[in-house]
Amino acid sequence: MAASINSSPIPREPNLRGQTVVVIGGSSGIGLETARLAHAHGADMILVARDPDRVHRAGLELAASIAAFDVTDSSRLGLFFDALPAPVDHVLVTGPGRCYAASRGFDPDAARYDVDAHLLLPLQVARNAAGKIRPAGTMLFTGSIAGRRPEAGLALAAALTAALPAMVKSLALEVAPVRVNLIAIGCAGLADIAALAVHLMTNTAITGATIDIDGGQAA
Repeated sequence: MAASINSSPIPREPNLRGQTVVVIGGSSGIGLETARLAHAHGADMILVARDPDRVHRAGLELAASIAAFDVTDSSRLGLFFDALPAPVDHVLVTGPGRCYAASRGFDPDAARYDVDAHLLLPLQVARNAAGKIRPAGTMLFTGSIAGRRPEAGLALAAALTAALPAMVKSLALEVAPVRVNLIAIGCAGLADIAALAVHLMTNTAITGATIDIDGGQAA
């Protein structure tokens, strides 16, 4: 019997009903937009950010649990995950933006912060969150396409850009069956980035991947 021409699967809307999503950096920008979309698809939200006023407003908007602290403080980050009352399903870590540390006028303290925020923070989150995420869940990190092409003044950005995908591949093996992925951001709107983040939370076939969202900028 001939196969039906309508046998292709129909794409489904993401469904996060009954799931809990933690967004680190959830009071503004990519984090808040993703939190809004995940909440619209049924998720319960836990928002973490440094600014207590902004995260309080975001929490009220989304009926979310909130925590306000500097997530680069590894001790405080560990206490946060230890205090979670129940397992969660997804953890999204949004980065602080690209770094522009130039060799001339190089500031070692600023460079150390960039390494902490862009590289060590994801590792700390993975270490603390792995035992708190349900087996079908995800860790999702954000990075940048900046630094892939040689450019004066972007030596540190280039190093961090290269390191994150390698780190994600290794973490995906270490914490499986929890999935680990990286969104590398270029020229893209917040809504498009949020839609990709929610898709990666619900697509069980993607792990260890770096997904570019840049409108063809890196092509």
